[in-house]
Amino acid sequence: MASKQFIELQELSDDDIRAELREVESQYQKLKFDHAIRGLENPLVLRQVRRNVARLKTEVRRRELIAASEEDLANRSKIRARRRRK
Repeated sequence: MASKQFIELQELSDDDIRAELREVESQYQKLKFDHAIRGLENPLVLRQVRRNVARLKTEVRRRELIAASEEDLANRSKIRARRRRK
């Protein structure tokens, strides 16, 4: 079952997602710094923000793969196969 956050991400445009990603990443860096200096009241916020960053990056990548040409996808498959052999 898709989460509410995932459904909301799918409704956003590419530019909105990239802007949100920049904002969330800067928020995460600020929280990490604050936590290192004086500690956070609720350190689990770091986990939530980190997961939001991952969610946004996953959506960006998913859209990149959808927009990729057949040739790009074929090259991607070759690269993945090469990695498996190592």
